[in-house]
Amino acid sequence: MAAAAVLRAAGRRRGLGAPARRAFWGGLSRKEEKEGEADKIVHEEKSEPSLICPPPRSRSYLPPEDIQSCLESHVKEIFGPSLPDNWQQTPLKENRLKYRLLAQLAAELGHTVPNSQLHLMCSAEDVLNFYSTPVKDASKFDELCAAELPPNLKITWEQ
Repeated sequence: MAAAAVLRAAGRRRGLGAPARRAFWGGLSRKEEKEGEADKIVHEEKSEPSLICPPPRSRSYLPPEDIQSCLESHVKEIFGPSLPDNWQQTPLKENRLKYRLLAQLAAELGHTVPNSQLHLMCSAEDVLNFYSTPVKDASKFDELCAAELPPNLKITWEQ
């Protein structure tokens, strides 16, 4: 640190300007390097074609009729011989096994457990309850529009 101050002071005494000191110290300052990188990123972003926003994905889920047997087979496959007599009481304490079970079910059923509910999945029974619950994608307003309404009640959408 002291050596750098001495060299800087010597450079000022000799009348070296900022460009000469940059050349001595090895190029651009950090600020100039960041600006150059930012310019590169901006040019790269401009060269990419604009993407069209995809339509929102459907979040509706209708559980299959054989969800219990499907889940039971997955639990027996993943947890193996360490299962209790009642497979629904299988604890999901080991995160690696819990992840494998939930990932396989999500891939097979197309319905994932949200991050906000992962901590609630403590046993196979909790997973069964989650995957047994149907999910509707329609809002309450969509349901009202589709329902038979009394003649004095009308719903009109303004867009």
